[in-house]
Amino acid sequence: MTDTVTDAPVGPASLAARLAEESAPDIVEALNQEAPEVAAAILLSLPHERAVEVLDQPELDCAPDIIEMLPRDRVASFLSGMSADRVTDVFKDIEEPGRSDLRARLDAETRGAVDALIAYPEESVGSIMTTEFVAVPTTWTIGLTLDYIRKVERTRETVYSIFVLDPRTGALAKAVPLRRLISGNPEDNILSVAPSRRPVVVSADASRNEAARLISKYDLLAIPVVDATNHVVGIVTVDDVIDAMIQKQTEDVQRFGGMEALDEPYMSINFLTMIRKRAGWLCVLFLSEMLTASAMQGFEGELEKALVLTLFIPLIMSSGGNSGSQATSLLIRALALHQVRLADWWRVALREIPAGLTLGAILGTIGVVRIVLWQKLGFYDYGEHWFLVAATVGTALIGIVLFGSLAGSMLPFILQRVGFDPATASAPFVATLVDVSGLVIYFTVALVILKGTLL
Repeated sequence: MTDTVTDAPVGPASLAARLAEESAPDIVEALNQEAPEVAAAILLSLPHERAVEVLDQPELDCAPDIIEMLPRDRVASFLSGMSADRVTDVFKDIEEPGRSDLRARLDAETRGAVDALIAYPEESVGSIMTTEFVAVPTTWTIGLTLDYIRKVERTRETVYSIFVLDPRTGALAKAVPLRRLISGNPEDNILSVAPSRRPVVVSADASRNEAARLISKYDLLAIPVVDATNHVVGIVTVDDVIDAMIQKQTEDVQRFGGMEALDEPYMSINFLTMIRKRAGWLCVLFLSEMLTASAMQGFEGELEKALVLTLFIPLIMSSGGNSGSQATSLLIRALALHQVRLADWWRVALREIPAGLTLGAILGTIGVVRIVLWQKLGFYDYGEHWFLVAATVGTALIGIVLFGSLAGSMLPFILQRVGFDPATASAPFVATLVDVSGLVIYFTVALVILKGTLL
């Protein structure tokens, strides 16, 4: 534990006075511009409920560092007022023995909820659910339910969905939207306004993508998380899913760029960590690109005889890499959205073959036209066999783009089949793979077309 903040200095106190009237997201934005010790001092100067609301925001950077700088008695009060899922997120980033010390200061209810949530795998629904929801028995009336909501509203994640439980078994019977509840007769049983269909539920062990898919499909504000006996163990709200998806997409984008995903915002991560996250993939890609040099060495004799071929190597390599990156991006997203499954690999291949041939033909035609124009207009002299050079470039582009499209579309399937995240099939990795194969295709085509002339 670092030294705690006991008295907020004048500067933070003044800033806290100004921020107290702002919305929680605006306060978070202001605190993210401050050092953790200053942010901690500002929180101490805010009204208690306001500080809890701010700490409950997932967008607050360095929340674990801020919490560790607060007095222990104030920390326990803040954490007990926060939602259990947010406390769990903070605890995951606090090192021992600080985590155990803070856990011991939580009230029994919050501690039990945090212990249950922190045990779920990182990418599971259970890791983003909250245990604070509104549940009532099937025997209650609408009026009694509304009175109960008024009493517990401040301690629940959301009241837009009310879960109706069997009083004998505790199993989920119905899910009632608040809109239906407030439009019903207070004297009627709550089941009188419940939808006729079965509630949409998700398992705690399911992936976050599954929760996002169900919420999107059925336009839900919250989805109940149930165990094997259909008992509600928590809920996942639409804002929880959005936060998780933004985090996941940020990681995927960073992996597409050929690096490890960052655990902190760009401006917060230290220099050595940034180097470590980026250097590993750069080294792997650099070593992979050495295969390109090896491929060119294998055709050294052909290059000496026909130096004109070297003019089109950048064109050839970039075209194959770009087509592969396109296919990879399309398939990673399609797999994530369950638009395709592993068993659909052959259907994808059948789509990519004609697509690759067509795209390659388009690029090949452009390449041939470019060579013809440059030769005829006198911009460059490709030699007496210039038309064969144009035919070589055009034909090679068809093969290279076809191979790039196939390789880029199949690699995500392969990675997912062996248990890896398809996002690790980053665009630079695919481009490197296609670069090497593209050179081999290019020079092989050249050997066939230019044999007896330039070669």
